[in-house]
Formats: sequence, structure tokens, C-alpha cells
Amino acid sequence: MLDESPPADGAHPSDAHLGSFAAEHLSPTYPQRAPWGTAQRLRAWQAEALDLYFSMDGPDGPGSGPRDFLAAATPGAGKTTFALRLATELLRRDVVDRIVVVAPTEHLKTQWADAAARVSIRLDPAFSNRHVAPARHYHGVAVTYAQVAVKASVHEQLVLDRRTLVILDEVHHGGDALSWGDALREAYRRATRRLLLSGTPFRSDTAPIPFVEYHPDAKGIRLSRTDYSYGYRRALEDGVVRPVIFLVYAGQMRWRTRTGEEMEAHLGQDNTKDITSQAWRTALNPEGQWIPAVLRSADRRLSEVREHVPDAGGLVIATDQTAARAYAAILEQISGEAPTVVLSDEAEASGRIEEFARGEKRWMVAVRMVSEGVDVPRLAVGVYATSASTPLFFAQAIGRFVRARRRGETASVFLPNVPQLLALANELERQRDHALDRDSDGDEDWNAEEDLMDAAERDEKASDALTEEFSYEALGSFAHFDRVLYDGREFGQLAVPGTPEEEEFLGLPGLLEPEHVHELLMQRQARQGRHRKERESRESATDQPPSPEQTLPPALHRTLREQRQLLNSLVGLYARQSGEPHGAVHAELRRVCGGPAVAQATVAQLQSRIDVLRSRVRS
Repeated sequence: MLDESPPADGAHPSDAHLGSFAAEHLSPTYPQRAPWGTAQRLRAWQAEALDLYFSMDGPDGPGSGPRDFLAAATPGAGKTTFALRLATELLRRDVVDRIVVVAPTEHLKTQWADAAARVSIRLDPAFSNRHVAPARHYHGVAVTYAQVAVKASVHEQLVLDRRTLVILDEVHHGGDALSWGDALREAYRRATRRLLLSGTPFRSDTAPIPFVEYHPDAKGIRLSRTDYSYGYRRALEDGVVRPVIFLVYAGQMRWRTRTGEEMEAHLGQDNTKDITSQAWRTALNPEGQWIPAVLRSADRRLSEVREHVPDAGGLVIATDQTAARAYAAILEQISGEAPTVVLSDEAEASGRIEEFARGEKRWMVAVRMVSEGVDVPRLAVGVYATSASTPLFFAQAIGRFVRARRRGETASVFLPNVPQLLALANELERQRDHALDRDSDGDEDWNAEEDLMDAAERDEKASDALTEEFSYEALGSFAHFDRVLYDGREFGQLAVPGTPEEEEFLGLPGLLEPEHVHELLMQRQARQGRHRKERESRESATDQPPSPEQTLPPALHRTLREQRQLLNSLVGLYARQSGEPHGAVHAELRRVCGGPAVAQATVAQLQSRIDVLRSRVRS
């Protein structure tokens, strides 16, 4: 172990003896204590990755380790522990003299410095571009990608002065801007060793990640090459991460276009991209009823979890600062406790995150841009209240909840019923590579925010008449529990918030073994069905119609695609009987029933046209 006392004059800290087990006492899930049976030793994947590294040939000869090594491990698996163990080994073997850690945020670089101190590696997180070199009592520095991009020459000098291991944490951020990638290459191209880490080693764009190798596949598309990968599926089987249960909420949305036309749509139905994005934004509007209902259900779920895990916390990921403050106010009314609000990556924000991590407060609300830096192992309940839908952001956001601390803990994440999010939830364990080229034959990942940005750009370049449908005013929203997603399977059925049908899934135990989750969800699904039958029997016996807030949308079981197919079939049948063209029949239906074209019509509008045709078609 390194001596904690300051080095003698003229000595460098790395000259001190480093034991071969310098990182073994560090929890694999630093900074929290290790899960059952993992203390005092590396996890299997960490040892396996370390063995692989030193089995590879490098600049110092056979078995000395490569110059560049990309390790991809699911968030919460213990990448920090692996990196620090490798650093101590390279220092002990006299391969490097200095450690440089590059992190995405100020909060994360401080976290790295704290972790390194646990294994007697002193990193300076306060190093600035004004400094020439770290103070003599430090082994290296912890900096941010933005800091390197501002003045790459300072950081280049750090690797030229001494043999240096550069640890690039969440290396996919290296492509966030062209200047960032160029600066990283300039600063660290002559580093002795480079360790690249990422929980999501891919990007939603084609910006190259610095120091990552790309090789063409069978189609000629250049894909990133990962030296060692440890995905969510394997981590779940090893008990390294928690199982994630997704609670999906649908609902009825209403908004008004610029022309004054009122639009109505259900979340989760087969709507067009434009309608889906507007319905999604309406659901997230804090003045409606959808988000307060979901937050109330999430708080109920958190209370259930805290019965078994007293310090369990919740995180709401918001789109912007205005929404975050509004959600925090709603949560304070629901829980009676003011949440911790994190709005930016600033020093005071980092302090609030650390305070929340150490305490027992129920909720934290964070703007989506700081979600990656929010590393709080006690988080057990999440609300995905942002319009971001890229695979990269979704994986990073869900990664905030999967860190395992004790056996049996589960994570619950509340999602709006948006097809893109559900697809990502079902593919949580999918291994992805970063592609420098796009496959023209495949579908691109859809981002609601990009659609809205495109609409705004069209608004500047085209007439208002062409873009009126892209501007809206939220009129109202109602939430309904839709289903539970777990391990790619669906459980449960539509239920009104606050009813026993919803409670069956909100009341799941806070401690649950992964192998028992599926069985329990099946049981709760059966019980939910019994609750529904009992409620319907009571309503029919009293001849009392349910209140509007207790009424589920009658046509939610039928998708828009099915409605359109039925309508088109009836139009074809009527056209054959009447001799009218299909287009004329559709035009007549719009005149009689009102509403937009079939592609933009809601279920209710389509149903009214179907009813008209059924009355006209001769059997």
C-alpha cells in the first residue's frame, strides 16, 4: 500500500511501494459496501478482464498489456474498481508513473478522486488549465472532457513529463463535439497506456470515439471493437446488478393546434410520430393530470420499497429546469417532503447529490443532462419524465437504478407508454456497438426532440400553414396504468390509478430474488384480474355507472392500425356496392363526421366513420 505520509523531498509518490492487492479492499461497487460475499476480492468479470489485459501483447513486449484497452461494463458493475486495480498493477510493475482520469462531469471527477484515495492513489480533482503539473504529493489528476478541450497543450505536457496511464471514463463522450475528439487525440496520443471505459460504448450519431478501433462488418459498416464486454444480462445472472421492473402508464391526451383544432390521442397507440411526440409532451406537462398521477403512484411504490429498504430513494429525470421545479413542487405536496433538486453540473449541484446519497430523503429531481453524473446506489424507484429517447441516454438513465447493494433489491422505473421507450426497455440487455456509418436499409433510432427541432426549423423556412400541426397548447391529460415489463415480457392490464388493480403491482415487495420476480408478477396479474371482475360485478349489481375518473377508455384494446384496417375494408365494400371511388367515400366520411385525414384521425374519429359505414353497407 502507498504510504499516506507526504513523500520525502525529491521523491515522487509513485516511487513508493504498491502492494499487489492495492485495490482488493475496495468494494467492487465503490463507493458503497460490497454485496454479499464480494468484499476483499475482485468480481469474476473484473479478474477476468484484468487477466485478459495482461495476456495481451503490448509496446513493452508479450504479456505486458496493450496500449489501448476498451472495457464495456453495464452501469453499476464496478468499472471504477477494475480501473483502479489495473492502475495499481501498472504502477507496481513500473509501467507508468502518473495517472490521469478524464470524466464527463465535475461530480464524477471528484468521485474518481475519492475512490482513488481509498487505494492510496492521490488524484487532484482541482487541477486547472492554469497549472503546469500536479503538486508533488499527487500521483495524477482528475479532469473533465470539456477541460481538456479548452487547452489540450496543458494535458499533453502531463503525459510527456512522465509515463502516464490515461483513464477515459464514459469514453463515448469523447465524440460529443468535434473539438473534443481532436483535443483528446492531441492531448493523449503519446500516453504510455490508455484505458477506455464505458457503460454504453456507442453513440446515437456517427462522431468517432477517440482511440477506439473500428472494423467493417459484412455490410461494410464500420463498428467499434470492444476488448472486454460485460453486459446487463450477465451482470444480472451474477447478482451484480438489480432486476429492473418497468411500470408503464398510458392515458388520454388532449391539445389544441395553432388553428384552434383540438386533437386527442392515447399514449401507446399506433399514432404517427408527430402525434406521438405531441401526446408525449402533453403527458409530461405538469399542469395536466398525467404526471401528478404517475408521481403519486411512484411515491406509493417508493413507500412500499422503504418498508424493506429503509433508505431507498427515488429519482425523477426531467427534460428541463422549469419542468424539474414543477415536478419537485408536486412531489412535495404528495410526500410532504421537499425533494432534492439538481439542475446543472455545478459545484453546489454535486454537493446536493452527495448529500442526498448519504442521507435518507425520499426524492431527487434532476434535469436529464446530469443524469449520468447522478451515482446514488440507494436509488430504487425512477420516473422517466423526459422526452429524450435515444438508446444511449435511455441506457445511461436506467443505469442510475441498477447498482446492487444487497441481495434481493429490485429497481422500479415508471415509463410513459411510448413505443420507442418500450422497445428500449425490452432490449435492456442488448449489446450495442458504435457505428461510424449508417445502414440505409435499416430504421434510424427515433428521437422525439429531434422531430420537434425539425418542426421548428421548418417553421422558419416554410409558411405557417404547413406547420400549424406542430404547435400545440396542452388542454388536459389523464393517466392509466397500462402494464409491467420485465425481462422482455408483459404483465397486467389496464387499470385506473389508485384502484386495487394498480395496487397489485405497486405493492410488490421491495426485496425480491430475480428468479422469483416472474412468478410473482404472474400471480399479481391473476389477482388483478379478480379485482377487476369484482369491481365490474359490483357496478353491474348497483346499476351505477362508474365515475369519469374511474372509467377506462373503451377502445384502448384496439390499435389505430386495426381501426384503419377495418375502416378501409368497409370503404372498399361500400365502394363496390355504390360504385363510388374510394377517395370519394373517404371525403364524404370526413364531411359527415369531421376530423382530419385517416392517417391523423384518432380512434374516436375513426370509430364514428366506421359506424356511419356500417349503417350504409348492405349485408
